[in-house]
Amino acid sequence: QVQLVESGGGLVQAGESLRLSCVVSGRKISISAMGWYRQAPGKQRELVAEITSGGTTNYADSVKGRFIISRDYAESTGYLQMNNLKPEDTAVYYCKADCTSYTSSDEPVVERAWGQGTRVTVSS
Repeated sequence: QVQLVESGGGLVQAGESLRLSCVVSGRKISISAMGWYRQAPGKQRELVAEITSGGTTNYADSVKGRFIISRDYAESTGYLQMNNLKPEDTAVYYCKADCTSYTSSDEPVVERAWGQGTRVTVSS
């Protein structure tokens, strides 16, 4: 069973920075794409940034030049460095991982897994 644990959210003032982390665990885990999504109150969940297994990145226009997505392949961890935060960045941020793990009988399980979310609040 794959688990994603996010951390790093909090309350900051506009212009400050935060770094979100997402640790992925599972039996014989192999991760392809990782991504960060966010959901603001009353709005739909939206893509913030994603990174493929080859390191190709994609960003929402609203965060380009301010946010940086990265990953540590050896530690199965993803990061989102958020700089120059704005009040409109306030949301719950979710980590997503497309991955393959194996059951105790060594059967592969391919799935898209989500973390529980970490709240980011940016005050003006």
